[in-house]
Amino acid sequence: MLGHVIHSARQLSPVGIHVVIGHGADAVREQLAADDLNFVMQDKQLGTGHAVAQALPALTAETVLILYGDVPLIEVETLQRLLKRVTPEQLGLLTVKLDDPTGYGRIVRDEQHRVCAIVEHKDANDAQKAIAEGNTGILAVPASHLQDWLGRLSNNNAQGEYYLTDVIAMAVNDGLVVATEQPHDAMEVQGANDRKQLSELERHYQLREARRLMAAGVTLRDPSRFDVRGEVSVGRDVLIDINVILEGKVIIEDDVVIGPNCVIKDSTLRKGVVVKANSHIDGALLGECSDAGPFARLRPGSVLGARAHVGNFVELKNANLGEGAKVGHLTYLGDAEVGARTNIGAGTITCNYDGANKHKTTLGADVFIGSNNSLVAPVDILDGATTAAGSTITQNVPAEQLGVARARQRNIEGWKRPVKIRKD
Repeated sequence: MLGHVIHSARQLSPVGIHVVIGHGADAVREQLAADDLNFVMQDKQLGTGHAVAQALPALTAETVLILYGDVPLIEVETLQRLLKRVTPEQLGLLTVKLDDPTGYGRIVRDEQHRVCAIVEHKDANDAQKAIAEGNTGILAVPASHLQDWLGRLSNNNAQGEYYLTDVIAMAVNDGLVVATEQPHDAMEVQGANDRKQLSELERHYQLREARRLMAAGVTLRDPSRFDVRGEVSVGRDVLIDINVILEGKVIIEDDVVIGPNCVIKDSTLRKGVVVKANSHIDGALLGECSDAGPFARLRPGSVLGARAHVGNFVELKNANLGEGAKVGHLTYLGDAEVGARTNIGAGTITCNYDGANKHKTTLGADVFIGSNNSLVAPVDILDGATTAAGSTITQNVPAEQLGVARARQRNIEGWKRPVKIRKD
């Protein structure tokens, strides 16, 4: 969730991003470490006002935008509108109107409809609880006032905490205007307090991402059976079937087709690529009009050249297939360089690991590898060479030559098939 919030913050091009952490701090640092993030420790969790106060010494910008790590769906456009409301004499507060605002602090307004205070739900009386406008907690304030307000906070409330919301009343008393904005969708400011709310946020996010992709020219067979778990860039006329998961940074160019039940992670699919059903693509580059699957696995470092073909039950790891190369089925290629138009028969494996180190297999252009070959690396098979089916290739094969490395067949006359012994 916090990653989504940080992603939105980055799109605002801030002077700095300060992340207040407490419980599980080491895990948060490890997961999100980046040069543009400053982690600030809150040793004791004494409320939202206390949390912001921990970051004060590091703040240098004229305007401070305060976001929450458990409110992941906030839109950048909403934050931009909020920031535009801030002046030296005016702060911006994001509020939301709800049919049931239970749990939200209530926005108290005066006769002129001006915000004068926020009352937390646990501290509100019956009249205040009837107010439909709730506080989201997200606000943008002039930094010149923030230090003074935080220093005046009190924990004299039902929770015994230092509420950030109390700065609203202080701002009003100091003569500042509290300008409000509202999100277009209340789900933007929904927090996650339990697993049910988390699942609701996840489903809303996935449908939002699906709508974004469809607006960009993607056809989704079923938007409700599709997951985005990272940053996805798409071209036009892309077709994505059901139960596809896109993870990490994924680039999908025009006219790509992804079949059902595929996982695409940290990969680039060039124009016209086809990924067939039940394939797993991780850290790979698929060149123009190449195809993979069904049941293909491309591991990190794998590259398919233009019009290269990887068929069913093929696994590549750190393997580079040249333009038009073909690996039809039942093959493992690890640490391999495969030239253009080379054809690799079924049941071929590169023996790239000797128990201690990895070694490379290099196949030139227009090579033909027969079925059921073991290519024991390091080994080079040069342009136009052929290997016979069933061979274990341990030596280099010169260009245009046939490599044969298998035992000669022997037929035994008069041989009788064993008869099963019957047990009484």
